[in-house]
Amino acid sequence: MMQSHVCSFCGEGMEPGTGKMFVRKDGSIFYFCSTKCQKNYKLGRIPRRVTWTAAGRKALGKE
Repeated sequence: MMQSHVCSFCGEGMEPGTGKMFVRKDGSIFYFCSTKCQKNYKLGRIPRRVTWTAAGRKALGKE
């Protein structure tokens, strides 16, 4: 059975065989569905403050 992952930045599900996996030196694993999510994470943006992410929509009361 293939594992499905959730994007560490935007919170959307990813299909098997797509996206990127990023591993830090301390061993923590991050999954990104697109380069948009990867670059926003690298810039240090917080998902709660970005309106198009699941956490951002929840913070605004949209979901």
